[in-house]
Amino acid sequence: MNLYKYVSDAINDKLGFIANLETPRNRSFGDFSTNAAMVMAKQAGKNPREIAAEILPKLSELNFIESASVAGPGFINIKLKDDFIWHAAAQTHDNVSINKPLTIDMDYGSYNVAKSLHIGHLRTSIVGDTLNRIAKHLGHKTISYNHMGDWGRSMGLVIAWIKRNHPDWPFFQKNFDATADYSNYAMPVEELDTYYPAAAALAKTDEDFMEEARIITAELQRGHPGYNALYNVFLPISLESMMETVKRLNIMPFDKNLGEKNAAQYIEPVEKMLREKNLLVKSDGAEVIVVKKDTDTAPMPPVMFYNSRGAVPYDATDIMALYYRKITDNPDKIIYLTDIRQKLHFEQLFRVAEITGLFPPENLEHIGYGTINGADGKPFKTRDGNAAGLNDIIEMINNAVKKRVSESGKNLPPETIDSIALAALKFNDLMHDLRSDYVFDPDAVTSFEGRTGPYILYTAVRLNSVLKKAGEIKAGPLVTLSDDERNLLIETLDFERTVQSAFDNRATDMIANYAYDLCQLINTFYHNCPILREDIDDKTRGQRLTVTQIARDTLATTIDLMGLKIPEEM
Repeated sequence: MNLYKYVSDAINDKLGFIANLETPRNRSFGDFSTNAAMVMAKQAGKNPREIAAEILPKLSELNFIESASVAGPGFINIKLKDDFIWHAAAQTHDNVSINKPLTIDMDYGSYNVAKSLHIGHLRTSIVGDTLNRIAKHLGHKTISYNHMGDWGRSMGLVIAWIKRNHPDWPFFQKNFDATADYSNYAMPVEELDTYYPAAAALAKTDEDFMEEARIITAELQRGHPGYNALYNVFLPISLESMMETVKRLNIMPFDKNLGEKNAAQYIEPVEKMLREKNLLVKSDGAEVIVVKKDTDTAPMPPVMFYNSRGAVPYDATDIMALYYRKITDNPDKIIYLTDIRQKLHFEQLFRVAEITGLFPPENLEHIGYGTINGADGKPFKTRDGNAAGLNDIIEMINNAVKKRVSESGKNLPPETIDSIALAALKFNDLMHDLRSDYVFDPDAVTSFEGRTGPYILYTAVRLNSVLKKAGEIKAGPLVTLSDDERNLLIETLDFERTVQSAFDNRATDMIANYAYDLCQLINTFYHNCPILREDIDDKTRGQRLTVTQIARDTLATTIDLMGLKIPEEM
């Protein structure tokens, strides 16, 4: 149940007025409060307390309200009945109903072939996966895309580097046999990952090498048999490496690992569409699409469809990817999650979608996330000054967790260490506003106290332990709820509103911070309301175990939405 919506709708219906419902910071004042009397008094030209006195009898007619009272200049505080809270909290969160389920293409990941994943891929992976999980939980149909960089200049650089170091390989010979088996040319991923950085560095100082890479890129895209055969050798190696990292992060498998190459297959129908609409314009040997409007005050460059060498840049393949999704998924919404620095690119892309009629602007959305910085406030890098590899980050967190566990005198199995490290890394990312930068501090991330992933897992493990020791739960008639029980159950009843708000606002930090607030209330309840102690009577124990189970189920669902794993022990 969405408690806030249920109570708000009932009160508004009873009063025939849209009241603003709030949650008092001090629960002793009530479960909810409203300023309805003050708003109505202003309209009627009366004293707010006088209007409040007229409202109270109407509110008392609602069968879920225990009491309503006037406070201050005219606020109305509302307390809900225990049995209403009790039965509402017992409902499952599994069946969340929405009025209109959407088909949503979720574009995140955006990994590059022949490049190891680095810290820049952390937020798109973690936040994208959580948004995907939230959308599914709400009943939307999602199709997740890893739109890979697999067909542009980076591929030309990698192939040019291999050609320079292995000129005798058959892929570069005039008499290349496309029917032969070249699987024995597969290289270890550790070696493959070195090719692009080396090639990119050389290209900065060697214009001849850069020119060769440009030519190879164009020839690869035109179907050069040798280059395409070599591409098909290293593509599966790179893809397998990507998916291993995705698995380590407990990211749901992408529905489609399709990148620029797949999109480029649709160049003919897209080009035809653009030419029929007279949208392609010659510009210095290239062909571009003008997207600038007369009302623009900021620069709005044209979108390049063909560069001067006839190659297809990634701007164009993004248009083709839109075309592909239109003729296959035809989604109600496409959500892109990338670095905020790509904001202009997506503004351009969405304008192309509009003028071609592929999608209206309201069906397309770009979420730009901030950077992960080191203590110096600059993008986080390793000690040697390079961008930190994603697997290196995972290992760094794992080692920090091992150290903390060792210092505590515990001996936990490797899978538990992995779960704790995963929670530390992912929760730390999710709890920040995704549109803002944040500082990455491995020591703070792996703390078992405070607003951290390990604290969230520890709370879940504690609840599971209590329920396991208790065995069968025998809950009798409801006894009056204590303040700690009320506060905890009401928080569980805020779960659905939080999930919906997190999706509507594309704010995964709402889920993470809800998990922390819930854990705070769980631990307060745990300390103040003994459960398995021998002096606790059966009725009280049964009620507290039921509260424990409701809290555990809510927390477990929240943890699953974040893609974390609850270990057996901690």
